[in-house]
Amino acid sequence: MVMDSTPVTDLLGEQTRAEMFALVLTDGPISRTGIAHRLGVSPSTVTRLLLPLVEGGYLQESQATRTGPGRPQLLLRVNARKHAVVGIKIGPGRVVGVLTDMAARVIARGSLPLSSTSAGTVLDTAARLAGQLIKDAPSGDDGDPVLGIGVGVSGHVDARTGVCRVSPLLGWADVDVARPLSARTGLPVVVNNDVNTLVVAERWFGHGREVDSFAVVTVGPGIGCGLLLDSRLYAGASGMAGEFGHLPQDPDGPVCGCGRVGCLEVLSSTAAVLRHLRDSGAAHPATIEQAMALARTATGAASDIAREAFSRAGAALGRGLAGLCNILNLQRVVIAGEGVVAQDLFGPAMTKAFEEHAFSDSARDCHLLFDPVTDDLWARGAACLVIRDIVRAPLS
Repeated sequence: MVMDSTPVTDLLGEQTRAEMFALVLTDGPISRTGIAHRLGVSPSTVTRLLLPLVEGGYLQESQATRTGPGRPQLLLRVNARKHAVVGIKIGPGRVVGVLTDMAARVIARGSLPLSSTSAGTVLDTAARLAGQLIKDAPSGDDGDPVLGIGVGVSGHVDARTGVCRVSPLLGWADVDVARPLSARTGLPVVVNNDVNTLVVAERWFGHGREVDSFAVVTVGPGIGCGLLLDSRLYAGASGMAGEFGHLPQDPDGPVCGCGRVGCLEVLSSTAAVLRHLRDSGAAHPATIEQAMALARTATGAASDIAREAFSRAGAALGRGLAGLCNILNLQRVVIAGEGVVAQDLFGPAMTKAFEEHAFSDSARDCHLLFDPVTDDLWARGAACLVIRDIVRAPLS
């Protein structure tokens, strides 16, 4: 086993610094005392950890203001002009990207279709999109406009090396994303699982701001999951944590894209709904939108089977969510992804199965909610990875 030589105190400091920066970004301008109160740390800890960010120009102090008795307090805000950042989400059909400032506000956006999912094609397309976005980057305070590129990709991603170990959706195995993309663009590249990028975005801007432990579960052609546990993005020993879609459910079920049998993904994804309809012989919708229309508006046997397909998928997802919460006792699960548009069709069965299979208080403790996130949020989350990395250890 390879041990990380970084002292635990340094790791905790890096994490706390990132949390402080995120708080200034989302709630600023804010005083050091306010940060200390919100995060439950001492004011001296806030001053010590944020000093490198102030000295480096990532945070700026505003004019002193008096909010009550005592000394006037300086307020901190993010220096949005310090750099620009590129965030990219790689999907099976296209590459989506945004250019943001250091406050993760979108400056420019774009997307390019993929003619194939071969690694060379995808990385060439991502580099081309990044180049288009960088053209819109304003000059940074240091004369270096773009800080780096963050990339979200489906599957098992080793964030330490920037290698996608396995991506069934893309058909990838051991694809180095970071180094080739960095060579193509001349910029540092940070890579992570795409749902993890969404977790960071939800933590900074969305439904994860007020809780310490939550999951984002995405429903689409696949089933993804990202975890924030005790305010830290949890990736596991090798970056594989959150492969929720490959939780085994039915030993007699269909073969999954990963090659195994009866995974949650093959039972509850949008692809599972379409397969159920095709196998029934009642209808052959080409898209999930066509299946939704069949379930909502049509009458007769085909409509009944369509509704059953969504209900079965929802029940499988609910059982999986119950298992997730039984193990982790989460405060919140955000259901996201393109399949959320069908929440009226699969949501009731999902909630019912979740409540039936959740142990003790795990269902009561956890709030399930839907968030039909946009492509921008995925890519914005990828940009946040770059920002998070630089503020965690700004002196390195």
